[in-house]
Amino acid sequence: MATQLSLVLTERLPESLLTVYELVALGRQPYTNWMDSLSNEDKNAISNALELTETVHLQSKSFLELSDGQLQRVLIARALAQNTEVIILDEPTAHLDMHHTIKIFDLLKKMVSKHKKTIIISSHEINLAIQLADEIVLFTEENVLQNTPEVLIQQKAFHNLFSSDLIQFDNNLHQFIVRKE
Repeated sequence: MATQLSLVLTERLPESLLTVYELVALGRQPYTNWMDSLSNEDKNAISNALELTETVHLQSKSFLELSDGQLQRVLIARALAQNTEVIILDEPTAHLDMHHTIKIFDLLKKMVSKHKKTIIISSHEINLAIQLADEIVLFTEENVLQNTPEVLIQQKAFHNLFSSDLIQFDNNLHQFIVRKE
């Protein structure tokens, strides 16, 4: 199954002495021989994943030295190095600043279009999901809705998503905004 599906969770990793490179290399474990030696193809997949997530400069550091945002990008690199058809990510942009959040969403979107990956993301970044997702599954208290962002906007599915008077969905902007009084 590990050659078909990769997973990035938000839970903290157990302490170990692994470097960033070694942690990303674990994504290649389903493809290594019984001695766990890395082929040139494995090494290329690891290098490519580090480059895509802009974490090459971290590869010799212990993963315990990383900030939460850096570690999140490294875990995404591990999933990319695993090179599966399906990637499931739970809050992949947790701990990332806006710049890196947008870069990760853009990278994942490119993985879908260029490499025909199926990427399933659980995210609270609703405005970005509306802009970048091909399809959204929206969980509300009443039901579960699934469609393209455009159709969900037309159906006014986002209008009652939050019960707060602080934010509202703007149909013209296609995003949530702070409610002005």
